[in-house]
Amino acid sequence: MTLSATSARTLPILDLSRLDASAEEAEAFRTELREATHEYGFFYLTGHGVAPELLDRVIRTARAFFALPEAEKMAIENLKSPHFRGYTRVGGELTQGTVDWREQIDIGPERDAIAAGPDVADYFCLEGPNLWPENLPELRTDITEWHEELSAVALRLMQTWATSLGADEHVFDAAFAEKPSTLIKIVRYPGKSDPTPRQGVGAHKDSGVLTLLFVEPGKGGLQVEKDGEWIDAPPVEGAFVVNIGELLEVATDGYLKATVHRVISPLIGTDRISIPFFYSPALDATIPVLELPAELHAPGITVDPENPIFTTYGENVLKSRLRAHPDVAAIHHPELVN
Repeated sequence: MTLSATSARTLPILDLSRLDASAEEAEAFRTELREATHEYGFFYLTGHGVAPELLDRVIRTARAFFALPEAEKMAIENLKSPHFRGYTRVGGELTQGTVDWREQIDIGPERDAIAAGPDVADYFCLEGPNLWPENLPELRTDITEWHEELSAVALRLMQTWATSLGADEHVFDAAFAEKPSTLIKIVRYPGKSDPTPRQGVGAHKDSGVLTLLFVEPGKGGLQVEKDGEWIDAPPVEGAFVVNIGELLEVATDGYLKATVHRVISPLIGTDRISIPFFYSPALDATIPVLELPAELHAPGITVDPENPIFTTYGENVLKSRLRAHPDVAAIHHPELVN
């Protein structure tokens, strides 16, 4: 698909605090949530209740991590993790087979590794401990708080989507109850122009259920595909950018669509901190498929032979991790590479 230059359109802005106002305001929010994700798959979320102090602190801690000596970051390089955790150097991740121009640390739920075996699904290799920098203990403290706050926001959004689509508020709860699969990426996009900006992240869809993205104020680069054009999505003060992943498309039989998006790297002399929080069910969970009201017409999920959507989350995310980090896969999981 060839896309034109950027569109003048902007993403919708939704205020989560309206759920706690009058019944009329709450119903209006549910309608806007359903329509925004049906039409765009993306929106800005304000009124989420995450303290501005925490937003600022996490950005400062992220910058402190990337300012560590190279040797300290490489001490927790993801090549040392069979669970695809830890630090990825610039150029160490691929999207659609092309190098992404960014460095990052991947942090998931802090759990014990699960030993491989004939009755253990391949995707359980993703379960395990994180790699933390020795000389920045506040990273673990701040990200643990971040995880708790954003998990609560994400679950509330899931319950609100369910209601807005005519289902029981708690229809999705069981899939997330015991061991939800979360992933926090703390990303730095360094400036790069030769002479045009490089691919920060190539065009793709997220493999999970929903993403809450917080971007350093004043730093653009995210673009969302809509009707053959790219919509710029610069940060809005205090807001998260929310988008749905492939499994919410499955749950609604395509009524809500996982949307293609990309990141353009900053120009030389600048950089950009971005912190996406991916919220998904347990690795072995299958997302419930909703029976939508008659007036909501579901066209079916996107069919792409090059990127099949698996209904079990573990299969879907393992597909993505193997493609994004073939070097980690080759070291720790050669049997899965092909």
